[in-house]
Amino acid sequence: MGRQGLFVAEGEVVVRVLARSPLVRPQSLLLAQKRVAAMADVIAALPGDVPIYAASQAVMDAVVGFPIHRGILALGRRAAEPDVDTLLAGLPGEALVLVLSGIANHDNMGGLFRNAAAFGADAVILDPTCCDPLYRKAIRVSVGAALLKPFAWLGEGEDLLDVLERRGFQPLALSPAGETTLAQTQRAPRTAVVLGSEGPGLSKALLERAKTVRIPMADGFDSLNVAVTAGVVLHHLAFAARPAPD
Repeated sequence: MGRQGLFVAEGEVVVRVLARSPLVRPQSLLLAQKRVAAMADVIAALPGDVPIYAASQAVMDAVVGFPIHRGILALGRRAAEPDVDTLLAGLPGEALVLVLSGIANHDNMGGLFRNAAAFGADAVILDPTCCDPLYRKAIRVSVGAALLKPFAWLGEGEDLLDVLERRGFQPLALSPAGETTLAQTQRAPRTAVVLGSEGPGLSKALLERAKTVRIPMADGFDSLNVAVTAGVVLHHLAFAARPAPD
């Protein structure tokens, strides 16, 4: 994506995640003077070449362009991103991935990464029509999970299902018209949960080729917010759908 591989992290929780993430690197910190003491342990643990800037709240507001009450900002740099095939090939034999198509809302993107972290998804795959998970708002909504979960972008024209199946993943495509219910769905050793944008959903061509799953709802209601859907599905696959240990 743009911005020369740089991104902005905001708030104490997110900046603490940035400081310990193996996937991204802090470039600099800008702190309101009143927040320096609270971040002393983070500052001490940062590499020596990461500059730390402290300013009055008024100066910080002027730099940012609006009253920033959290008083903690960091600039980070993303690592080189693997292609989808490389990322999938490096996952363990039993793995769960979240695959996203057409997710253009940063709040939803942040919620999706938060659910991926909460329910143990190993990675996230995004098609070219998705928004950037390392946009400031998406990172904040994810409470830093976007800095911890490996992700990769599907290339233009790359066939999603071919890539998944080549690496042994069973794709489960969520749709209100799914052929089976979530409660009836068992987790394969390598499972990919495929979600589309709210409204259009997944393409007809993809749904015709994948196993489709639905979440039954009351009174004829047919849809959930995409991040809520991901939470329901990933929870089921992480716990209820796993075979009991011998």
